[in-house]
Order: sequence, then C-alpha cells, then structure tokens
Amino acid sequence: MNKNLESLLDLITDHNGINNKATLTNIILESFALTQDRSVYYCTDFALRFSSSQKEGFSNTVLSLSNLQKIDDRPFLVCLVTPNKNYLYLANSTFLKKISHSSQELRENNIRGSFNGSDIMREFEGIKNAKENFDRLFNIHQGIGFDGNLTRLVEATNNISPTGHKFAVTPSNLSTILDAASRAKRFILSPYSRELKRDLDDKVQRFRNEILLAALIENVNVRGRIIEYLIAGEDEQLRQELVSALKTRNKAIPAFKTDNALGDYTRVFDQFLTETDVKTKIMILDSNPKAYNLDKVLEFLSKPQSVFMFYFVGVDPDQIVNTSLVSMFQKRLLSGTILLKHWAGRNSRGVSQFEGKIINQLILNSETEIDEQYSKYFIERIIAL
Repeated sequence: MNKNLESLLDLITDHNGINNKATLTNIILESFALTQDRSVYYCTDFALRFSSSQKEGFSNTVLSLSNLQKIDDRPFLVCLVTPNKNYLYLANSTFLKKISHSSQELRENNIRGSFNGSDIMREFEGIKNAKENFDRLFNIHQGIGFDGNLTRLVEATNNISPTGHKFAVTPSNLSTILDAASRAKRFILSPYSRELKRDLDDKVQRFRNEILLAALIENVNVRGRIIEYLIAGEDEQLRQELVSALKTRNKAIPAFKTDNALGDYTRVFDQFLTETDVKTKIMILDSNPKAYNLDKVLEFLSKPQSVFMFYFVGVDPDQIVNTSLVSMFQKRLLSGTILLKHWAGRNSRGVSQFEGKIINQLILNSETEIDEQYSKYFIERIIAL
C-alpha cells in the first residue's frame, strides 16, 4: 500500500471516537497536502470524503457520479464519523451497487446522478470493504475502471434490459467443456505449443523497440491495446501506422478498435483450435490484469478441439524481461484467477481477473503444470454462476 495512504488510514483510526467531522477534517488537512473540490479532498495518492452518522449504516448522499469519474483512478475513501468509531469504505465505481439520486436520465453517454452511503458495497466477492483489504480491492478496481463499471451502473440504476446473454451449457456440450483442461494438457505437451510460443516470440522480437515505447503510455487500456495489436493484430497497414506514431514524438496514435473477442490470436493445429490472449505486464506496477468474459470462455471451450492460452509479456522501463505461454488452467494462474460475479449484469456470469503478482511470477519462471481435478471444479463454479 502507498505510504501516504497508509499514514492517512492510521491517522483516522487513531482518532476513533472523536465524533466531530469538522475537527477530524482539520486534523487530516494539517497532516496532508490535499486539494479541495467541494466536499472531496484529494492528492495523487487518494481522494477522501467525510460524512457523519450516529451509527455505521448511513444513507447520506456521498458524491455525484460525474465527480467520482474525475478521481476514480485512485483510491476514493469515504470516512464515516460516528460517536465511537471512524469507519472507512472504498467507494470507487467498482464498489457501488447503483446510483440513487437524480439518475433517471443516466446513460453511458449522459453521466448523471449521485450515490448514497447505502449504495457502497460492504463486501465485494467475499472480501470485506475494510482498510485491511483496500490494497487488494483497489487492484481489482483498476482492472475494471470507470468505463468498465458504467454499463453495469446504468443497468442496475434504471432497470434497463441488459445486452448479451448467458451461454447455455447443455448435456451435449457439458462433457466437452469439462474436458477442456485435459485438452490443454495434451496441447502443452505437444510440439504445437512450442511452435505457438516461437511464433509469438518472433513478433515480440520484431517489434521490441515499439513495445518498449508503448509501455511508457500511462493509460493502461491504451497501452495494452497497442502492444497487443503490435504482436497479434491482423491489419499490417494499421500496425505500421502504430509503429510510425510510436517512433514520432507528438504524433497522435491512430484511432483503432479491437474486436471484443475472447483471444487476440487464433491458430489452428492438427487436433487443436487455439485462441491466445496477449497480456502485457509492467513488472514494476502492482495491478490486476483483466482475464476473460466467463460466458465467452464457456462458449469457446464447448468446441471439441478448443484450447485457450495466455501469452504474457513482461516489460520493465528499458527492457522486455521475458515472455510466457500458459494455459488458462495452469495451476498457479488458476489459483490467482478472481471471479467477479458481483460485477456482472443480469444476463452475464461476469468476468475474471488475474492477481498481478501471480503474472509476475509466471513471467519470471514459466510453469505449465495443470491440475485437472481442480480445473474441472473451477469450470463447474463458472457454469453454476
């Protein structure tokens, strides 16, 4: 956890029982160089809003969604001052159930409304919304971001019929899905796995300098999309435009859209149909990368020869550290896969994320072991959502 944020949490906890919001606010302002924007105090490391109540439950209006959007890239804390204790909650967009006030016109292209204290989740995927878990929770939020939460909030707030659908698992495709880990194990042991790794490694080597330039881009989504397209994109003209923009200072990156598909790179081998998702990991940053849409992965794994792989590219400021090709069922990776069903809409099983530390370990020391029994249990959990 950032030391500045850790100091804030300790200071607020040290003043449990102060029972005076204004006094606590002044104590915090004397200790931290914070900028005020109406009711929000912020710096580069965090944003903070004080509220008060006679008990832990509170329905006070906290903040407008448009103002949250401005600070959603850092931990946003709500400090609730009560007679006996100061309660702290992480209130970034991932941890909101819905928007309560003046939100009838809320749409993805019309950000309106405010949320209450009662709209903040007290628990997320079994993780208590408390200061000892803020680091873990914020890492999850970073992998989703404000834009990733907006569709869900619009749907939950206005009861809009969601798009998409849950993939139907039937008796005829169930056995194929449950056999996915066994197929992946056979693929990993085959020469095709080594061929796929060489293919992707060659692309990384070809665009090594451009990947290092793209890694300097601060926006995590733009950075990832560019690097993934350099490695796995199909339009050579667009790839060269990206190369040119990266090499030329102040030249705008060309606008481009990537397919919202399961993987970035498809290869068909004898007995195997592979989809590979390319993921970039900045080794010095603590973040949780997006993994996959749960319904899309079930739909792909229902195909008889399907194998879903991840190709991780580890990048430091001045070098490509290493690359790793692993199955979605790799033992260590599976243990670090987080299922985000709370984030899902009504017509979706949700999405998943990877714990960033696990990705770093796999990049530095590639492992391919698959536990078929645990993998089957994992798939059964997804089907049951």
